[in-house]
Amino acid sequence: MAKGYPAELVGVIDGSKVPAIKADGRVYGARLRAYQATFDMAAAAVKKANGDSNVICQVPANEKVIAIVGLASVTMGASATIAIGNATTPAKYRAAAVFTTANAPQLMMLSSAGDDAPLTDEEEIIFTIGVADLPGAGILQFWVITSGR
Repeated sequence: MAKGYPAELVGVIDGSKVPAIKADGRVYGARLRAYQATFDMAAAAVKKANGDSNVICQVPANEKVIAIVGLASVTMGASATIAIGNATTPAKYRAAAVFTTANAPQLMMLSSAGDDAPLTDEEEIIFTIGVADLPGAGILQFWVITSGR
């Protein structure tokens, strides 16, 4: 019976390279790191208007973003959208979408970003508000999970 291998293991354990190469430690057998960001929607430091953005975290170079989880104590409104990305590509990790379920963690990662190589430079991850303003009260949390050496 034939056996397939993921891209991360081609040349590592499939016998296609002699001698075998080592797997990239940033993506296979990597250590995970978590960056937590908590936004109290009642605080003046949190920007809530349509078009505003808030910094979630800064991910160092050579780390790979593998997941982003969001959790809110209240709904973010029926029409307000949240996109997750960076200043250059505001929807790199999550396209603008409503966040209408309170107290239910949501995985917020586009598959197009999930297969990206590790970052070559430090990246500031932000969330950008669209369509309508966010509520003036409640807690919004994000966890950015990365892998690295």
